[in-house]
Amino acid sequence: MPMSIMLLIAITFAVAAGFLWTVQQMVFNGKWTYFIFFLAAFLPFYISSLSIVFLATRSPLLVSLFQISKEVIVLISGLVFIIYQRKLVNYPFRLQSTDWFMLAFIGLALIFLFLPIGQASFINKALYFKSILIPSLVYLLGRNTQFGDLELKRLFQIIFVIAVSAFLVNLVENFLLGAHLQQFTGYALFNQEINDIEPQGNYNLTWTFETTNAMKRLGSFFSDPLELASSVLMGFAAGLIWFLTTERAHQWKYLLIMLCCIGSLVFASSRASFAAFFVMIFFVALVFKLYKLIGFGFLSLILFVGYVVFFASDDFYFFVVDTLTLADTSSIGHVVEWVLALDSMVANPLGIGLAMSGNFGSVSEDIRVGGENQFLIYGVQLGWIGMLLYISTLFTGIWNSIFVFKNSDNLNLARMAFVAGTVKAGLLLPLFTANVEIYTYVSWVSWWMVGLSVNEYSRIKLEGLETKQLLKL
Repeated sequence: MPMSIMLLIAITFAVAAGFLWTVQQMVFNGKWTYFIFFLAAFLPFYISSLSIVFLATRSPLLVSLFQISKEVIVLISGLVFIIYQRKLVNYPFRLQSTDWFMLAFIGLALIFLFLPIGQASFINKALYFKSILIPSLVYLLGRNTQFGDLELKRLFQIIFVIAVSAFLVNLVENFLLGAHLQQFTGYALFNQEINDIEPQGNYNLTWTFETTNAMKRLGSFFSDPLELASSVLMGFAAGLIWFLTTERAHQWKYLLIMLCCIGSLVFASSRASFAAFFVMIFFVALVFKLYKLIGFGFLSLILFVGYVVFFASDDFYFFVVDTLTLADTSSIGHVVEWVLALDSMVANPLGIGLAMSGNFGSVSEDIRVGGENQFLIYGVQLGWIGMLLYISTLFTGIWNSIFVFKNSDNLNLARMAFVAGTVKAGLLLPLFTANVEIYTYVSWVSWWMVGLSVNEYSRIKLEGLETKQLLKL
């Protein structure tokens, strides 16, 4: 039996079993919140799964079934949530700042979906709107989630397993295969036949899988090295907070997880994520008053510089030097894309319509304007108002998550809020150089965490208000 068929059977069984178990828990037991477990376990393998399915079957229909599973599970969760509310009219909606900005952002995108603005077809606009709507629904579902300690720990365990597994696959890629995993999963064929993207670069994948001097950038089982690099930031943040809030005898496990995440960052060779890692360390140290982390950050930076200068290969050495001097074509490309996007925003401050910018699949290359800065991508399409609403959603989410970490009396909820705040803050830099919201694992799961944090924020504020009223009496 060909290896691709064996992998197809294994993937089909795993995804189907996970999907059906989650649906059963949601529909029959009312545990609509369990959709997040399926997303956290499936999304890291999403593109690799689709590639293997197409490699084994050559069936776009079967690929489509796997593709829509992530949206279907979110929609089922939302539907079950509504059904299980006996009196939805009396549901206590207490909207916070992040909620208002998120709803306004979705509302603006909905208006742009139906307005005759832009050159994209309505189908492409609808597909792009879906890419905005689903993460927003994930946030709103997280906003209404009530999880106990066991369920929160279970989600953390999934994140830890993903982080360690990604690094182990990186080791296999680097030392056993001497090649990218994607060279064996049918990634190039899938891109060519389904996404209409021709194989590129020295490894017949895409240019993302190599540096400007053709050094390999490994992506593990994620869609590409950039998604891997962004995603392991979440694993590192989760490992860090457990390390800081766990008894000394058990801290070594979480230190190991953090080291695995740093190892994957090195294999991915993502400059923005490298910088984001240090930004996240300093952010955590300053905001949460963990000043020893500043020393850890400087030590890590010194060790990295020492590695580059004395031990790294010539390819990696010049990769770092070219990055710092903006001499490589990738850095120049970022600047060009930013200029094009800003020029469009100045000329069209109200936006030029959905599916007109970015690297999402429904954006046609011949009409695309900019695409390597998440803020500008939304700015080009939804205007300055849309960009500011997105930024406001992001920053209020970070702020509220920080508040919850400092004030919640639930340890695991505080841990989750810590990860939400630090990941969103850490991703601020990659957002300047990539369309990060298309990285579904880190994007959707972290938005769910923000929603969960805002839910706890609302509870804390309500308790504080009730306490003040009692004191007045």
